[in-house]
Amino acid sequence: MTEVFTKPFIRQEPIPESAITAAVEVMRSGALHRYGAEPSQVAALEIEFAAQTGAAHALAVASGGYAMGCALRALGVGPGDPVLTNGWTLAPVPGAIAAVGARPVLVEVGRDLCIELDDLEAKAPQANVLMLSHMRGHIADMPRLMAICDAHDIAVIEDCAHTMSADWDGHPSGRWGAIGCYSCQTYKHVNSGEGGLIVTDDADLAAKMILLSGSYMLYARNGTAPSEEVFARHKGAMPNVSGRMDELRAAILRPQLADLPAQVARWNERYRALETGFRNLPGLHVIDRPASEGYVGSSIQLLADDPEKIPGFIAGCAARGVDWKWFGHATAQGFTSSHHHWAYVEAQSLPQTDAVLARLLDMRVPLTFDLADCAIIARIVAEEAAESLR
Repeated sequence: MTEVFTKPFIRQEPIPESAITAAVEVMRSGALHRYGAEPSQVAALEIEFAAQTGAAHALAVASGGYAMGCALRALGVGPGDPVLTNGWTLAPVPGAIAAVGARPVLVEVGRDLCIELDDLEAKAPQANVLMLSHMRGHIADMPRLMAICDAHDIAVIEDCAHTMSADWDGHPSGRWGAIGCYSCQTYKHVNSGEGGLIVTDDADLAAKMILLSGSYMLYARNGTAPSEEVFARHKGAMPNVSGRMDELRAAILRPQLADLPAQVARWNERYRALETGFRNLPGLHVIDRPASEGYVGSSIQLLADDPEKIPGFIAGCAARGVDWKWFGHATAQGFTSSHHHWAYVEAQSLPQTDAVLARLLDMRVPLTFDLADCAIIARIVAEEAAESLR
């Protein structure tokens, strides 16, 4: 009898009971606006996230995309300015650059799925800012990357949507560059439906972003606000681009952030089980992770030998309940797209990236799966690979 997997790949775990209790208390109070509540759940979240990441300042905002746009504006990026970014990422990253009128300059990615550092070095003279996407949780050699950027006076914004609680040699993701941006969207590592967090050690950047987020004259209520002297340098110069997080989402997130280390261990246990099951399958290759990379295995990627055989493999797996996304598809599918599909980005030649994307398969690893589920998935993938990819 043919084995079939029956659990959905998009189902998340329930919100913790402690978070539900906190959210109900907020709703009963009626004080959902962050500046209408004393004490504020949002301010407490900022204090806790700053402590968790080791940052001097944190800001809670409406989404990860807003976080990136806010970071770009704080760094002075505006219409026509070039901004370096990965050739392989999700659409909100180049979208944030385009939304401030700037021009994405795409950098090749390698077989390790990270930004290609030789190409970054070659293109470094073209821009003053790098929007670095740790796409699908793959972290580049950060000391070398920062050496390139420092040598060319490039400010680095880290898109950590897939690397909240990840690190390189123990140094947290989001803490290498000038600004770190995180997502709290449903399919990320903490879930408030939508939401974002920003961290920085730079008091002036923090003040600019707090003012940008719509603090009005209440900026001192940010949980990790710089001094009044710092705000005085920027008041009136920063437009109000409202993107505050509300009290309800902060109440939902605080218990999840406290649980994150345990959740990371659970993700990585599932990731390693799948990685072991997928290793050495015909026509497929796992992505070996560097020893320095402390990753969060909330998704897993494989490279196929023959792009022509991928549609048949995906269809065979799908018929048995196993869901793969393919970045080599001719059109954008669901949440999956490539630089060829972003009409708001000037077309650019990325032969190395295109060769990778043509072979790239991607799978979510939700915590609603257990190790027995991972074993079933691995068996189905092995059988379909033997059938379609050999």
